[in-house]
Amino acid sequence: MEVPAPEILKKPLVVPHKILMGAGPATISPRILHAMSNPVLGHMNQELFQIMDEIKEGIKYVFQTKNELTLAISASAHSGMEAVMSNLLEPHDKVLIAVNGLWGSRAANMAERYGASAVKIVTSLGDNFGFEEIEDALRKERPKLLFIVQGETSTGVYQPLEGLGDICHKYNCLLAVDVVASVGAVPFLMDKWGVDAAYAGVQKALGGPPGVTIISFSSSAQKEIFRRATQSKVYYWDMKILGQQWNCYNNVRPYHHTTCSTLLVALRESLAIIAEEGLENWQKKHEQGYRRLKEGLERLGFEFFVKDENKRLITVTSVTVKDFDWMELVNYAMKRHNVEIAGGLGPTAGNILRIGVMGFNCTPQTIDRVLDVLEEALKHAKTKKAKL
Repeated sequence: MEVPAPEILKKPLVVPHKILMGAGPATISPRILHAMSNPVLGHMNQELFQIMDEIKEGIKYVFQTKNELTLAISASAHSGMEAVMSNLLEPHDKVLIAVNGLWGSRAANMAERYGASAVKIVTSLGDNFGFEEIEDALRKERPKLLFIVQGETSTGVYQPLEGLGDICHKYNCLLAVDVVASVGAVPFLMDKWGVDAAYAGVQKALGGPPGVTIISFSSSAQKEIFRRATQSKVYYWDMKILGQQWNCYNNVRPYHHTTCSTLLVALRESLAIIAEEGLENWQKKHEQGYRRLKEGLERLGFEFFVKDENKRLITVTSVTVKDFDWMELVNYAMKRHNVEIAGGLGPTAGNILRIGVMGFNCTPQTIDRVLDVLEEALKHAKTKKAKL
């Protein structure tokens, strides 16, 4: 054999314990890590089908929906965005996309790749959208779909949704919402608010590992999927087929792809933890965590990037980089204390820090620990910059 066995792989695996307080993933609880040590199940085993059925009920709970087409996708949260675009849009369809950060911009890129016409409404970074502005665009453009992000992690902005579904349906438009960084931490009432498609990765406020995405489509969206004139461009995202594997209709379970039972077991456990604590209590814990972090950041003299507190995303708090080297701060926190703090992303890269309070990390002890590390790292970063 010409390629020898890598010597590095003959050494023991070492995975350090870190406190993940960036924009996600968050640190996973020991209970979920233990669940992931269970034996692997075959993707067509009845025991795994039972776990999948239980997961569906958990997704319906955190989304507050009774949608038939509710399931999990074996991929990161990106897959949710892909699934929404590839299932609900056909070539030449018009989609209205609200852009106030990276994820709106990326959604527009995806929509165009599927042949749709993406019309953007844009607001400044650190701001959200008013319903009057959205309705004006709906009235003018008459799109098939409106896409908006409830929690924009690249800026730390929260977008209100209640009432938006009614406005969309007034113009015969479906409403799709990215709730990746918000669901579980803030109210999201999919049915009551008239949301037609929603998706989330489970590695943030839901407390699970990355690599699996939960998604749900309303009956109106499901009808749109089944009456489309062209096939979904990507087989892997096709809800007509994937929905069958998840027993969403037809009462059959054909093979679609090999699911990872380890990730599904972890997802089931994360949803079980929320069900046991109660969704409202889970959300209250995140609100309290944000308040504790906010007060600590104010004591340390940080300036919030999102000026209006009502527009701040409580899971990912963004602060302005000012009078210090952000890279020095982030690297110091990681190298000295194994604490992950995130820099900006996309349009905010180099301009902000992002501190996440999500899932298992949402405790006073963890937040206080991170604030202590931030104080020490901030002094280091300021001293380093002063010497330059």
